[in-house]
Amino acid sequence: MEPSDLIKYALQEDIGFGDITTSLTIPENSVSTAHIIAKSRFVLAGIPFAIKVFSVIDPELAFKAFIDDGADVKKGDIIAELQGRTRSILYGERTCLNILQRLSGVATLTSLFVKKIQGTNAKVVDTRKTSPCLRIMEKYAVKIGGGFNHRFGLFDGILIKDNHIKAAGGIKKTIKLAKKSCNHLQKIEVEVGSVQELIEAIDAGADVVMLDNMKLEDIKKAVRIANKKVVLEVSGNVTLKNIRSIAETGVNLISIGAITHSAPSSDISLKIVG
Repeated sequence: MEPSDLIKYALQEDIGFGDITTSLTIPENSVSTAHIIAKSRFVLAGIPFAIKVFSVIDPELAFKAFIDDGADVKKGDIIAELQGRTRSILYGERTCLNILQRLSGVATLTSLFVKKIQGTNAKVVDTRKTSPCLRIMEKYAVKIGGGFNHRFGLFDGILIKDNHIKAAGGIKKTIKLAKKSCNHLQKIEVEVGSVQELIEAIDAGADVVMLDNMKLEDIKKAVRIANKKVVLEVSGNVTLKNIRSIAETGVNLISIGAITHSAPSSDISLKIVG
């Protein structure tokens, strides 16, 4: 689904058959200037989507961004200015702010994790633990925050997880089944929970191995055993306190569901100033 479609659905959800309050109190010919203002410090993300919100509502509305996505915004900064029909500004206010607040929150939390591992060879990557229908936006925000995208959905990457292994009959059998029919350009990632399972996955021909909820000492051992024969990804129970230690083991990827499913929204407001 394209972002423009999502924005149309979001506006329909909020406006429905019409903004009752605005239609009763604001004349059709009323024109205003409004500012989108930061009320806390955060990494900005979502400006292209905010622009799209108002272009869908009213193509004649002028949207001028003063700050670009990826910038470190501080409290009181004017992020953007809107000029045009007052009704149009009010129609799009909440949808615009919801998107900016959500995406800026994701970008901000991602940036905190990324900063913690600067100087290592590890990358912070996202997961599929995103808000329903907002994945394309939230994964965009992860990149703005300095992170990297994992597979977008079930359709663009082979990731054999514990339930696949259980249902198919073991790690080796599951990998064999995947290799039998997958495209020659596709890599196979396997989730493991122990060093022994790691060895089994490597022997069976996995390209990437996800170390799921493994202790730090086991991760270190896994890095030594893998010896760069496969890409190693760590997942599960990654926090701002322990991510540096995990990155220093020599793993390649650290996937963090929290950067999308638990990121607190940034505080942003829209005020009519004239």
